[in-house]
Amino acid sequence: MLITNDNLAGVFQGFRTSFNKGFEGAKSHYADVAMIATSSAEDETYAWLGQFPKLREWVGERIVRNLMAHGYKIVNRKFEETIAVGRPKIEDDRYGIFDPMFREMGKAAAEYPDELVFSLLGMGFSEECYDGQYFFDVDHPVRLDGEQTVSVSNVQAGAGAPWFLLDCSRAFKPLVFQERIKPVFTALDKESDHNVFWQDEYIYGCRARGAAGFGFWQLAFGSKAELNAENYEAARAAMLNMKGDGGRLLGIKPDTLVVGPGLEGAAMRLVNNGTRIVTVDGTPVPVTNEWAGTAKPIVTAWVGA
Repeated sequence: MLITNDNLAGVFQGFRTSFNKGFEGAKSHYADVAMIATSSAEDETYAWLGQFPKLREWVGERIVRNLMAHGYKIVNRKFEETIAVGRPKIEDDRYGIFDPMFREMGKAAAEYPDELVFSLLGMGFSEECYDGQYFFDVDHPVRLDGEQTVSVSNVQAGAGAPWFLLDCSRAFKPLVFQERIKPVFTALDKESDHNVFWQDEYIYGCRARGAAGFGFWQLAFGSKAELNAENYEAARAAMLNMKGDGGRLLGIKPDTLVVGPGLEGAAMRLVNNGTRIVTVDGTPVPVTNEWAGTAKPIVTAWVGA
């Protein structure tokens, strides 16, 4: 190939097409569990976290609920992936061998929010959320009347692989994905570019800005106990009976079960199978699985084993 601006533009378009195919073909799940928040600055502060809107009977005048200024801040981060293509590969029409690389770059660009969002679940046992407690904790403070507070738990003790039960049915979500700049595919392929002159190579890359943070802990339950029917039932009961400030039931409806690869089989059997096995007098007996269809399973490596 003769190296001209027009031909290089064609090569760039071909690489970008491969990038777009990888991006559009990727399967991601972050939008299932995270609110998508558009950011316009270096960081964003979510002062409204902790406030669950709920209608009350109108007796007398309206009661104005001021948003609590928790000051939970999510700072945007930068992300990139870069590939160098030697000029001889372009000259010799060998650049097609890079097509899989650019498809994978596009796939990675579409899936990087998954890594940010789901890894937060795994860190939720030791990272603080808006109320100053760990996201999964035994003593989240909830006010009943006036200054009286009680401790509310959204965690189950254990020492095994973690699993998470979430309510993703509403506009609020357990997590937040903050998008500052969508992934953009660009190139350094001009003869005057430093890399072309000194290294005899063209550089193509993707850049994005964003971050993830904790949303409402009330919508998430974390466990390191064995993933079985009994512990799953206890987790659901804790969420269904969750109360907010003033002792109001929040109407939590757990509908998503997130696990790592090591618990994939247990999760699928628990929420997909029509029957399950119980032991009666030492004998395994099949019974109707009352938990079938109660949650959508999501398996992701980012939460840990």
